[in-house]
Amino acid sequence: MTDKKEKSSLDKLSFEEAIKELTGIVEKIELGEIALQDSLQQYERGMALIKHCRTVLQKAEKRIEKISEAEPATQEEPDEKTQQGAENLPF
Repeated sequence: MTDKKEKSSLDKLSFEEAIKELTGIVEKIELGEIALQDSLQQYERGMALIKHCRTVLQKAEKRIEKISEAEPATQEEPDEKTQQGAENLPF
């Protein structure tokens, strides 16, 4: 039952919130601010956060692929003025 509650709480987290929590966990573990047992629990939570972030990223990637497939790919030839201006850029 705890796993279901944890998954439910993870599903409510945005990608940014999960990354922020994960960063905090890593810092605490690296600094040795928590006891061994607590660090193991935090490690487990961190692994769940990583899995959640990967899932969010995969969903975003699929959405981007669908959008890209729906949009017709049009490539325009750069005109002479644009090309000349690009040659004069300092970088």
